Amino acid sequence: MKQEISNFYPSVPRVGVGAITIHEGRILLVERGVEPSRGLWAIPGGTLKLGETLQECAAREILEETGISIKVGSCIYVFDFFERDDSGKIKFHFVIVDFAAKYISGEPKGADDAEDARWVAPEELSKLPVAKNTLKALKEIGFLD
Repeated sequence: MKQEISNFYPSVPRVGVGAITIHEGRILLVERGVEPSRGLWAIPGGTLKLGETLQECAAREILEETGISIKVGSCIYVFDFFERDDSGKIKFHFVIVDFAAKYISGEPKGADDAEDARWVAPEELSKLPVAKNTLKALKEIGFLD
């Protein structure tokens, strides 16, 4: 019997995997179409599947969400993500692992659970609603001051 683990109100933390892809001085971001962080711009990624490596997940998720093919590099940023509901119960709990990635091919287009996808220059980030954890990651890796 196959048992699916929900991202909402999980009984255990979920593993999320993303890829930080910088090409020609711009970073690949998606506008999230689902919770958590729906409507915010963020590093593309998704939930690790059973039997999948972190690197396979990163490549699959970026292709599914953006149409961009990447070569996954090394792990460059890891963080915890918690969100509680009004009663204090944990609604989301992810451990997020972000990898560096090299652009291979494709034009960004929002798909799967991303409303939009695009290359974003550092100076454009202040004009977009960007997830706090994405801004922290971009500062940590030196993409932003």
